[in-house]
Amino acid sequence: MRTRQAKAHVTTIGIAAVIAAAAIHAPAAQPNYPPRPTVIEYTVDPAWPKRPAEFGPHAAVPGIAVDREDRIWCLERGRVPVQVYTTQGELVKSWGQGQFKGPHSLRFDKQGNVWITDFMAHVVQKFTPEGELLRTLGTPGQPGEDEAHFNGPTDMAITPTGDVFVSDGYGNRRVVHFDAQGKFVKAWGEYGAGPGQFCLPHQIVLDARGILYVADRNAGRIQLFDQQGRFLDEWSHLIMPWGLSITPRDEIWVCGSSPQTWYRDGRYPPPKDAIFLRFSTDGKARQLWTVRVGQDGQEQPGQCNWLHAVAVDSQGNLYAGDINGKRIQKFVRDAAAPREVGLTPRERKP
Repeated sequence: MRTRQAKAHVTTIGIAAVIAAAAIHAPAAQPNYPPRPTVIEYTVDPAWPKRPAEFGPHAAVPGIAVDREDRIWCLERGRVPVQVYTTQGELVKSWGQGQFKGPHSLRFDKQGNVWITDFMAHVVQKFTPEGELLRTLGTPGQPGEDEAHFNGPTDMAITPTGDVFVSDGYGNRRVVHFDAQGKFVKAWGEYGAGPGQFCLPHQIVLDARGILYVADRNAGRIQLFDQQGRFLDEWSHLIMPWGLSITPRDEIWVCGSSPQTWYRDGRYPPPKDAIFLRFSTDGKARQLWTVRVGQDGQEQPGQCNWLHAVAVDSQGNLYAGDINGKRIQKFVRDAAAPREVGLTPRERKP
């Protein structure tokens, strides 16, 4: 009996020794988070921009663009429509008082001229960076659907050679092409949900290949065309695209809300969220960022309320324009976040 007990005691000691040795040499528990950031996050800068008090009450911001000097152009439906800020939020210049009825979108051409759509005046206008009017497309104050008239134009894209493509969207359902001298070339599109048809062409951008991307907002899709108006592709079921912006690296940023029926039970439901989505030119969604929806008159920093416009600076910071929120906001990209995320090989430009 004693021998058997002694053997059991020795066995127990042996097992304990093995366990202790294993514990000593076992690797430390692995953390359940990445060793470095693998996602991209943004933080709102509540002090940006330093908007002068003399500009009057805040108003809807339907358009934003970033120029080649990394300055942020804010198009506001207020007392001072055109406001230009540095990335630090300092005011550079402003103009446009009394010039617009319903400014909607702002873009640049290769020469740095400023193009603005005015959907209430039914025109697309070209200005110098200092605000001198150079050209007007459309007939001021007169809506129509011919070579000389728009009906609520929403946006324009300008090619390197000066051709202009206008999304004529609030009253008409078409894209209109003008040459570099402002001469009408052609128009395409009609009301509908099929390829090449539109429910509301709201924004338009152009990539380095010359492909046109049209945000058919109310149909929840982006349609792609060549410059002859031939339908190429459709990206749908991802976002209700309110705003479009394209970077020098052909990153296509879209802002808006999750897919939803535009008109239901006799009413237009408000956007249920506010999202930013980045595409590569092959149609793949490469990045998603969401923010909370603010309540009318009670919006907090970082919230959006009827998100309408998006632009991106050279450091990857996002700028968002609100309609009901009546402001432009800067969302600062996390400096530690990965830089080359989801770009196709053609897009990885130096």
